Amino acid sequence: MKKQKEGFGFYEPDWKKEWKDMPEFVQEDQTSGKSIIVHFKNRKDMDEFAELIDQNLTAKTKSIWYPKVKNEDLINLQYVDEDES
Repeated sequence: MKKQKEGFGFYEPDWKKEWKDMPEFVQEDQTSGKSIIVHFKNRKDMDEFAELIDQNLTAKTKSIWYPKVKNEDLINLQYVDEDES
């Protein structure tokens, strides 16, 4: 059931009713333990560093994980209730 938010003309879901009987979800902390900023004088230095750590770095690279994190195939995941399996 949705309720109208006063004065704004749009509806805000009543999340307590919408989420009733939903399976529990626990998100593990996936933040980094430490971050550093590395400066390079030129592209050659950046390329040498990329080779040392065996990662692809470009002018658009903003961050990386070391060691390199493998991307997970999340498109094929299914979430089921443990009671129904």
